Amino acid sequence: MNQKNLEYLKDQIKYTGFGEGFEAPLKRMMEIEKPAFKLVHETQFGTDKVEARMNFSKSKQTDMYFFNSYQVSVQKENNPDEAMKQTFYINKGNNITLKEAYNLMEGRSVNKDLTNKEGQLYNAWLQMDFKQSDDNGNFKIQQYHQNYGYDLEATLSKHPIKELENETYKSNLIDSLKKGNLQSATFQKEGSEQKQYIEANPRFKTINIYDSNMQRVDNRQSKTEKQSEAQSRSAKQKHKGQEQPINDEAPDIPKAKKKRKRPTIT
Repeated sequence: MNQKNLEYLKDQIKYTGFGEGFEAPLKRMMEIEKPAFKLVHETQFGTDKVEARMNFSKSKQTDMYFFNSYQVSVQKENNPDEAMKQTFYINKGNNITLKEAYNLMEGRSVNKDLTNKEGQLYNAWLQMDFKQSDDNGNFKIQQYHQNYGYDLEATLSKHPIKELENETYKSNLIDSLKKGNLQSATFQKEGSEQKQYIEANPRFKTINIYDSNMQRVDNRQSKTEKQSEAQSRSAKQKHKGQEQPINDEAPDIPKAKKKRKRPTIT
């Protein structure tokens, strides 16, 4: 067994958001030289049950193993008989973490530094398009590059958000939104403070705002935007579990705590 390969894969699993509990099963599969195997990770975000199946394969020429992809299945508490699935591929650059994958599947946007085919680094916002899928049944992921003109910090500055007055809180807020989190924020209105929840919306160069009951409260949203989001939600609801090719929690989101289970092998 290649020890350096084991250490590399262990770190790759960790930094893609699956934690540190996979060294033993990973080592066992590599020692018996299984040509391909899966490691299963179960967790919970809020009330949503999330299962991820990590896919590994052995090189045909050497003793090296590769972490190729992972398939995420999200099961809603109010819809236990159906699950939405999406496969995320592992690249040499910054991978989409498990929490970011979940956020994308929830319809939110994630900001990432990516690498193009020429090896050049670029930044883009990613958002899942629930109206389009590829040949493998995966929903397509739209990219909004830097030239698209979405400036999250400038967009936030248009709103009376208390956290923007403190550089540390402001930085934490922006970082959380870039990871695709639904983030709590304190709005100052007419001398009072009100906790609301926000998420980045690069497509329409704005933010979405929700009250404590998760009802949309941004009255400036355009009619076109409302119709488009309604169509996306409708398409997402019709999707019924097709096969498709740094854990971080946003604070104060009104859901239950995340739960973890031991990893398994298939």
